[in-house]
Amino acid sequence: MAKLNFGGVEEEVVTREEYPLTKAKQTLSEEVIAVLGYGVQGPGQALNLKDNGINVIVGQRKDSKSWDKALADGWIEGKNLFSLEEAAKKGTILMFLLSDAGQIAAWPMIKENLTENKTLYFSHGFGITFSEQTNIFPPTNVDVILVAPKGSGTSLRRMFLQGKGLNSSFAIHQDHSGKAREKAIALGIAVGSGYLFETTFKKEVYSDLTGERGSLMGALTGVMEAQYNILRKKGHSPSESFNETVEELTESLILLVSEKGMDWMYANCSTTAQRGALDWRHKFRKAVEPVFEELYESVASGNEAKICIDSNSRPEYRSKLDEELREIRESEMWSAGKQVRTLRPKI
Repeated sequence: MAKLNFGGVEEEVVTREEYPLTKAKQTLSEEVIAVLGYGVQGPGQALNLKDNGINVIVGQRKDSKSWDKALADGWIEGKNLFSLEEAAKKGTILMFLLSDAGQIAAWPMIKENLTENKTLYFSHGFGITFSEQTNIFPPTNVDVILVAPKGSGTSLRRMFLQGKGLNSSFAIHQDHSGKAREKAIALGIAVGSGYLFETTFKKEVYSDLTGERGSLMGALTGVMEAQYNILRKKGHSPSESFNETVEELTESLILLVSEKGMDWMYANCSTTAQRGALDWRHKFRKAVEPVFEELYESVASGNEAKICIDSNSRPEYRSKLDEELREIRESEMWSAGKQVRTLRPKI
């Protein structure tokens, strides 16, 4: 394993150089990988596995949009596309990629098909970590592992097609065979990970729920809305407000951060921008740290899990979600964004 040093803190990671795809294919050569669920993570992981020459099948509820998407993506009913139950029976490694609410509903059927020496694979630690609420308790005679790409399935697939990799965490919850870790690493490489870092199911879900509600989605959306609203209130146009809030970040500055880090982005901005950003970062950090503390405690207590399970299990959840997303989409800020994006020069 490669070693990274973070200011004196060493961490071991698994790279493609140390664990090439040829080794992953050898490890998985006798397995039938059943990807159960074709929603957020399913398509990216399944298609990457397929393109990497892994024996993979897909399980999905028939007469659903996801079933139709699987057909459109080239999966063939009766050959490598089956109902959830049939795929669970056929698979030796069950990649449990349904939504958290979907996992709860499907668990009795999955458990019935988790015969001895099979492997149960997750891409999120939710079901296991909050088992008292999800009632997901795997039998003791199977391996239970996790590979969690640090991004959406769409990003995983796009980066794979570009010859890149999306970093992933991996974890072992139960090692019945003595080979659980080997299988987790092999699957992590085969689904298209850039490199793999080890964690636990609990740490994965705690960091994931905090990140999604925080800097990755919730806080990012809230901060953008706050800045846009203030600029509009002070008389700036929608175009100017959107460009200064979103467009410059997503089309320019964040790319520099991705390339070489935050200091590189600062170094490529004006001295006026540098001075102001360096001063105000402390005020923003101090302002939001109490919110992040509250957020983490809400995750660790199981409160966020309860909210998600209660909300996502309701029959009207999908229609309510569509309404909430429509509210964002049709807000002035994101309506402005839709028009601004059409003006981006075509290369």
